[in-house]
Amino acid sequence: MTGFQQRRKLPPLNALRAFEAAARHQSFKDAAEELAVSQSAVSHQVKALEDYLSTSLFTRKTRAVELTRKGNMLYPILRNAFDSIWEGTQMLLEETSMSVLTLHVYSTFTMRWLLPRLPRFQEAHPNIQVRLHTSQADVNFAQEDIDAAIMVGQPTDSNLHYEFLFDCELFPVCSPGYLEKNGPIEQPEDLANHPLLQVYPSGGDWYVWLEGNEVSGVSPDSGLQLESYDVALSSAVQGIGIALGQQPYLEGELESGDLIELFPDQRLPNTNRWYLAYRSEKRHTAKLEALSTWLITEVQNDPNLPQLSRG
Repeated sequence: MTGFQQRRKLPPLNALRAFEAAARHQSFKDAAEELAVSQSAVSHQVKALEDYLSTSLFTRKTRAVELTRKGNMLYPILRNAFDSIWEGTQMLLEETSMSVLTLHVYSTFTMRWLLPRLPRFQEAHPNIQVRLHTSQADVNFAQEDIDAAIMVGQPTDSNLHYEFLFDCELFPVCSPGYLEKNGPIEQPEDLANHPLLQVYPSGGDWYVWLEGNEVSGVSPDSGLQLESYDVALSSAVQGIGIALGQQPYLEGELESGDLIELFPDQRLPNTNRWYLAYRSEKRHTAKLEALSTWLITEVQNDPNLPQLSRG
């Protein structure tokens, strides 16, 4: 018999399932809850797999488990295999039904750019149900059940495919009322005398603008520390301090006059760029191709986005 004709000898499926769930959660307890079995059953299944492979897959700790080097080698293989099985089954069982797309997005981006446009996607793709997962943190694709993420940053994960969306620029803004109350701000060095509104999940943005404009003596870490750009810009509208703006967050406030740009000639490109990111093996999934095509079209049709370059 040839190699293709020989029966493949695989480890027990239940042991593989237990290991994949435990590796994804980094917890036997959480894996047990997902699989509707006891924590002891998960532990026994993982031990059986370790015995089968004659290697340790986890380092056991008091309240958690960590993958060993061999465990880290096996986990992505099984994760991708189970994902493929699930997706293939869904295609057969739900060929004409609703396909769910779980999208991880920053809350500010969701409220200020995505939500007003999302009905157009739903109209064009009625068989794709979008589930939004909003957070200020970046997604961990290895640990979370997310199809794709809209993110700002740099392509750093070799397991992900990054679809470039747009560049953005950084620039300080404040309300007209703030200037009326506190006097003019004529040059960037004057910011040292005013409260700066810092978005701590994006703490480097102020420094990019200050250093790029060679401004010294100004520390954005000395002001209010806020959780999102939405909160920072809303605080600036209320006259609480000076916020850093960037596309696509504040075109409405600039057009209405609720916020004004302090130094229009000193905008700087953000060193981070906006991407649609998802696991590379899902690159040709129909729902992700539909989302990617739609997003790029919406970006190209938005005159407020400075598409400095692509790629």
